[in-house]
Parts: sequence; C-alpha cells; structure tokens
Amino acid sequence: MDPVIVAGAGPVGLALALALARLDVRVVLLDEGPGHEEPRLARTAVLRPDTAALLGRLGCPAADAARRWDAWRTVRGRRLIRHVPLAAGGPAYGTRETDAAGEGDEDTAPPRSPLHLPQHDLTRALREALAGLDGADLVRVVHDSRVDTVEQDPRGVSVRTRGARGTWWRGSYVVGCDGPRSTVRKLLGVRFPGRTAVERHAVAALRTELPWPGEAVLHRSPPWRSADAEVTARPLPDGAWRLDWLLPPGRDLITPEALLARVHDTLAGWCGGDVPPYELLDTGVHIAHHRLARHWRAGRAFLAGDAAHLLGGLGTQGLDEGLRDVANLAWKLALAWHQGASEELLDSYQAERRGAVGARLRAADQALPPVRSAGGWRAVRRSVVPGAARGQDALLTDGHLGLGPLGAAPVYARSPLAPAAPLAGTVRVATAVGALVADVPVTAPDGSAARLWERLGLRMLVVLVAPGTGVWERRHWLRAGLMPELAATVEALPVRSELLVTEAYPGAAAHTVLVVRPDGCLMGAFSGVRSAELHACADAARGGPSARGRGTPSVGVGAAAGG
Repeated sequence: MDPVIVAGAGPVGLALALALARLDVRVVLLDEGPGHEEPRLARTAVLRPDTAALLGRLGCPAADAARRWDAWRTVRGRRLIRHVPLAAGGPAYGTRETDAAGEGDEDTAPPRSPLHLPQHDLTRALREALAGLDGADLVRVVHDSRVDTVEQDPRGVSVRTRGARGTWWRGSYVVGCDGPRSTVRKLLGVRFPGRTAVERHAVAALRTELPWPGEAVLHRSPPWRSADAEVTARPLPDGAWRLDWLLPPGRDLITPEALLARVHDTLAGWCGGDVPPYELLDTGVHIAHHRLARHWRAGRAFLAGDAAHLLGGLGTQGLDEGLRDVANLAWKLALAWHQGASEELLDSYQAERRGAVGARLRAADQALPPVRSAGGWRAVRRSVVPGAARGQDALLTDGHLGLGPLGAAPVYARSPLAPAAPLAGTVRVATAVGALVADVPVTAPDGSAARLWERLGLRMLVVLVAPGTGVWERRHWLRAGLMPELAATVEALPVRSELLVTEAYPGAAAHTVLVVRPDGCLMGAFSGVRSAELHACADAARGGPSARGRGTPSVGVGAAAGG
C-alpha cells in the first residue's frame, strides 16, 4: 500500500511519523526546513504526563533533556495562596496540595510534574528517534519540501511539493501537521475561525538562582513598583529559568530596555531587593491565539496539531493537544492502512479530537475576560468549574499543571466508537468510559512487568483485576480462575489485542475486566469474563456494526468517576 504522507516536521509531524512507523506503516515525511532548528531557549514545551508517556513509548528520550518541577506555588501580592508538591512518578493526576499554613490532604498522591524543555531539544530528540528506527525503510524524510498541491481520488492522494526536491508524491492518506499557516488546510478549503492575540507575554530565558529552587511560580499582582499583572517562572534544565510577563492588551512593542527593566524589577522583588547575578540566554514575545478548524478530515486528508487548532491562553498547551491528536489518529490510520477501515473509524478522529479541543477552547474563552479583569469571577466559577470555591488563582494553577477544565486529559464520553447499545455485566470504576485509564502496574502472561501506559499504542488491551497475582507463581495464576477462559476470548477478538493482569485498579472489584483502546481510553469495565461483550467492544473500536456510528459525541475535559 502507498505510504501515509505527513506534511510538516515539527514535534507533532515527527511524533505522528514515529507512531505510524511503530505500527509498521510506511511514511513519507515532508519537511519544509533543512532538518534542524535554531536553538531558542525562550521557546519551550510543557508536556503533561500522558503526552510525555506517549513520547516515551515512541522511543523519544525527551525526558533526558527536560526538567521536572518539584512543586508549584501560586502567590498573590506578598501572600502564598497555594503550594502543590509534584511527583516525578506515581499517579498521573492527583489532588494533594497544601495551603499557606502547610496543611493538606495526606490521603491522595501529588500530581505528576510536567516535563519542561526547550522545543528545539524536543524536536532534536524526535529526529534522533526517527533516525534510530529498526525499520530504516519505514520513514522517508524529505527536507526542503513545501506542499503546494493536494489531489484525492478513491484509491489515494497525490501531493506535489516545490523546492529543491519538488516532485509528486503518491500516498494512501495525507496528514497536514504544517502549523498555523497550514498549506494543506488552505488547499482543502477548510476555514480556521477564532480569536487573535488573546494573550501576550514578554519572555526571557535566563540562568540564575531564585528563592524556590526547582519550583515553578505563578505570581499575580506582584507588589513591586511598575510590576506587570502577572509573572511566571518555570525551571528549565541546567539551572535555567523561563520567565513570562503578562502584557496589557494592544500591539505595543517591547523594547530591549523595557524587557531588561522587567528582569531587574522581578529578580529584585523576589530576592529581597538585590538583583542576583544572572545570565540572559534568550528573549522573545509569546502571543497566544485561539482558533479551531471547521473540519479535521476531508476524504483521505486530515489535519493535526497547530494546523487544526491554536490555544495557549491561561496556561493551556497547544503542543499537548497536538500530541493527543497523534495518539488518537495513529492507531486508526494504521488499522485503515493494514486492514481497511470504516468511515465511522476515520470520522471518529474529528468527532473526538475536535470536540475535546473545542471544549478546552470554550472553557478558556469563558474564563479569559473575568480572569484578566477586575471582578466578574463569579460568572466564571458558575460556567467553567461548577461548585469550585478556590477562584481564579486555582483555575490558572490547574491550567499550568494540566488539571481541571483547562488541562486534564479529555474524556470522549459519547464516542462514535462506543458500543451502540448498553452491554450486560457493565460495572463502574473510578475512570469514566471514554477517559484515559490510570497508569497502574501490570503483568503480561509471559511474566514481564510494566506500567499500563507503557503498553498503549500498539493494540487493544484487556486488563484483568486479580489481587494476589503478584505473589503467585506465574504457572499457577495462568491456569487459575478466569485466566484460561479470558485468554481464549482475547485470542479470538476481531482486532489485535493483548491480555494483561493488575493487582488493583481504582474503584474496581476483584475479577473486573477492563477493555482499553490503543490510545488509552476506557471502552468498558465488566464483571468477569463476558465473551459477547468483549467482542462488541472490539468490533465497536474498529468502527464496525457494533459501534454507535456517526452520532455527534459529547466530549469534555477532565476524568470524572463513573462508567
């Protein structure tokens, strides 16, 4: 079959090429540039736990070039409002935090720290992972190639590039990952409505010592003279920091003198009046836009990453959403490439991902006016986070940490790939159907141990909750209880599947069976082995007759309990 053509070799295009290659799909990656990026320490990437785990599965050593934060502190004026310890591992999304008095809930684990690294380091790590693929013929990278024509027919796509290596390329599908000014999107005639410059930040990357080593800081209404309304400081590797100052609305230019004055005032304000020694490494201005493409699929053409959406206000991370596009699309394209796919399967990419990003943008757009102006927070508290009492500081903190409506992994609550009818034996667990599963320790029948997220991406997973298997000899539990019947059922499923066992899963009783899509979304939880129901889930996951079909999904953000 003809390869999948990926247009654009930024982080999203590179990650998609890697994900498809991992699924034995041939790829032509069209790179507009020369194959390397200019180092810019003022342009960084923040990766949430699920997207960092995706890159780890793809063999990208992003964590080696990244800095984890020890904690997050939110300060208003001279008062510490919130202090959130962060973990390097453990549960992906927790709630433990302390207030200014140091009191907190000891019963829940702290959330995992994001990974923070310069974007050029991330891109380089992805290129190195591509270069190290075992199947050297799986991905062909073509530099200095800009798309200028896309044509489709019932059997594939033809893409013409211009530049030093301009030619026609034949593919089975094309995915536009070519950024905010996407040529692929324009050639498809897809509109890209939204809002321009919802936030502006002056940015400086510098090396210095701050009073909170390893901790990220959000400081609102700083008390020093000529202060901006808000400044953040986030640690980078090698003792560097990225500082962002929220700028007032408008198009006023930031002069070098004005930026240096901000650096001096901020460092002096944080360090007791004296400016500590520092090395200025890079500067810039970050402008956040909010836009959402009208369509993400047109026949055999798809959009992903900044070509499909732009967001970045209130701590939201556009790159995170682009990598979630990759996790959602790669396994569906691979199934189509190897076995053929229904329209429902391919349409589900737009239904799920556009719905999720749209919900994120709506939450941010509702919050922006009152958060960035005096008063009015009451309306946001009602419309964005019902029942919350912590106010806008909490909303901003959650946005930066990947929690709540502005940051948590999406829930595809009414996915077109869900079973069309209620299934017998369904039980509730702490993960909602359509939400990302918890990253629990698991064991495969061959005895190999891993975490659940490490097994994602390649196939559907069937996970049996079986307390005590960790202390039994493998030869005993493989032949005991539900295992023989469940193993035979999994072997007979119509899609490639893997059987795993876990000692415990949040909210699940013993002998609960979880069905997990390749991208980590929970399809269902059942009491015991139910062959017909497992077959219905597998058939729905490939967009077969058991799927809900073309109905519009209800998509939200944040994992709620229930099933």
